[in-house]
Amino acid sequence: MSTNAEIFARREAAVPRGIGHSTPISAQRALNSEVWDVEGKRYVDFAGGIAVLNTGHCNPHVMAAVREQMERFTHTCFQVLLYEPYVTLAERLNKLAPIDGATKTAFFTTGAEATENAIKMARASTGRAGVIAFTGGFHGRTAMTMTMTGKVLPYKKGFGAAIPEVWHVPFPAPQLDVTVEESLKYLGFLFKADIDPARVAAIIIEPVQGEGGFHQAPPELMRALRKICDTHGIVLIADEVQTGYGRTGKMFAMEHYDVKPDLICVAKSLAGGFPLSGVIGKAAIMDAADPGGLGGTYAGNPLAVAAANAVLDVFDKDKLVDRANVIGAHIVARLKKMQQRNDLLPMAAVRAVGAMIAFDIVKERGGEVPDAEMTKKVTARAADEGLILLSCGTNFNTVRILVPLTAEDNIIDEGLDKLELALSA
Repeated sequence: MSTNAEIFARREAAVPRGIGHSTPISAQRALNSEVWDVEGKRYVDFAGGIAVLNTGHCNPHVMAAVREQMERFTHTCFQVLLYEPYVTLAERLNKLAPIDGATKTAFFTTGAEATENAIKMARASTGRAGVIAFTGGFHGRTAMTMTMTGKVLPYKKGFGAAIPEVWHVPFPAPQLDVTVEESLKYLGFLFKADIDPARVAAIIIEPVQGEGGFHQAPPELMRALRKICDTHGIVLIADEVQTGYGRTGKMFAMEHYDVKPDLICVAKSLAGGFPLSGVIGKAAIMDAADPGGLGGTYAGNPLAVAAANAVLDVFDKDKLVDRANVIGAHIVARLKKMQQRNDLLPMAAVRAVGAMIAFDIVKERGGEVPDAEMTKKVTARAADEGLILLSCGTNFNTVRILVPLTAEDNIIDEGLDKLELALSA
């Protein structure tokens, strides 16, 4: 039997170092919110494949749907031979998405493909090129989406010049010391100094920043962006690659607001672990590109589409949107108790939107100075204790929790017990 260390040694020789690793674990099998490595050690999963597994590892309903599709066909290329499940999934998402008017959906493979194609659609419908994104935002690793991402390390360093016609505005959050007023003021400066709003095709924003540190966009910001977009004919894009599919206690995080976007990007938990992404949006915008301008050989793969239809069934059957709120409230209550303990590392800014949960590790109790080094140690300690835990944030000091929404209460409590051990001072 191979060990974790042996496989990682082989990985060093065979795989480029630019593909990073958050843990020293080599998975062998997984079920719901538990994972076993190649050495037989069991872990509680608080990462969920970075928010991909809202319905858990190997959900039986999802796996059954994929097996059934495998007996029919695994690939035709939708642009060559279409298949009804793709159309059915599009119809279901068109009904669910918080978008005004007639909607349509296109499927792709990765989150980056979704966000990049949303920009293509916005540019095709407006005849403009400009894109405005936010600092701390993460939209992908392709040339275009890397440019839109508002974080240099590790996503942009060493990769050359950025794609033109993309600008960034400071994202407002208390932990970032930026207010909504300051963010909007900066946007106003941008319109005066760098780009006429009449040249802007799209504003793209995560309703809750993922890699940026789990900061929720304030409602007043969303209202202001909607008004600006309406005034200047700009497409408002909600990047819900990480926030979508019940993670925030709503099916889509944009349902927390009293305004609606024009396009929504989805991926991650869309297909329960199978590679699938999509853009849902206003029909007029979605139809702007000429035939052949959108798509991809593997886009909307039949196995992934089958999984995605099953995922929606599981959400309905198990009431996972409601479950997200229950999980979030329970975990936040435990974290706030931990925050008061002097025998644990200093914690700050416990926050959650549904089951999208985070807190910061700081150098002093009651302080705000980030402790990135200790945060890295905490995630390593967690792995030693049998807990898969991730960090994030522009200061690299945010611990995030993305436990599957199907996780049992006793498993969640076990994971929180392991987290306490990892936080021991």
